[in-house]
Amino acid sequence: MEHIRQAFNRFAQDYDTQREYIIPEMRQFYGTAVWAAESKEPVPEILDIGAGTGLMSAWILQKFPQAHLTLVDIAENMLDIARQRFSGREHTRYVVSDYSTGELGGPYDLACSALSIHHLASENKRRLFKRIFLALKPGGMFVNADQADGETPYFRERYQDYWNEFLMSGPMTEAQHQEILKRRDELDRNEKLSDQLIWLRDTGFSDVDVVYRNRTFIVTVARKR
Repeated sequence: MEHIRQAFNRFAQDYDTQREYIIPEMRQFYGTAVWAAESKEPVPEILDIGAGTGLMSAWILQKFPQAHLTLVDIAENMLDIARQRFSGREHTRYVVSDYSTGELGGPYDLACSALSIHHLASENKRRLFKRIFLALKPGGMFVNADQADGETPYFRERYQDYWNEFLMSGPMTEAQHQEILKRRDELDRNEKLSDQLIWLRDTGFSDVDVVYRNRTFIVTVARKR
């Protein structure tokens, strides 16, 4: 994870400003994750995994403004921006940690993540899903807004072409575009959506589904009975 920490520390300042030019239908992507998130508690305990600059937490707080937040990320520069974003907000905790192996704490009513878990190797994803399950209260929910590979090489190539065309259509410079492609090639470890759903079910989650997909970009939901 050290190479991931270094990479995200380097571009922390540009992360938020580039999001809409990197993620097609960004607002629908995050908005669907918020729609999917549920809690029986009016003031839920929420874990944001790979929280980065706090962008996902900011979206979730639109629905649960009084929530108690725990933001976990390996890149301290990213969490520094989250601290600025939520400056003065009570019940907000920041943990600089490798969430693939570190303690998650809990128990939580809701765990969420956005565009982070796909960086892990397959076996680490599966282990993380189990650890998230254990960190949730009964009835707790895990919402993951992330990336998925195509189910076949044909669709993998088509999804990549779609994403490349979107990147090229935006206002970023050629240097920025090349940096994003380099980061994608070096850091992304996408899995098939079908595999991710199986892993979540095998972990013990009772209600598992995909509520959004736009080629590479997905939102999955898993509820602990």
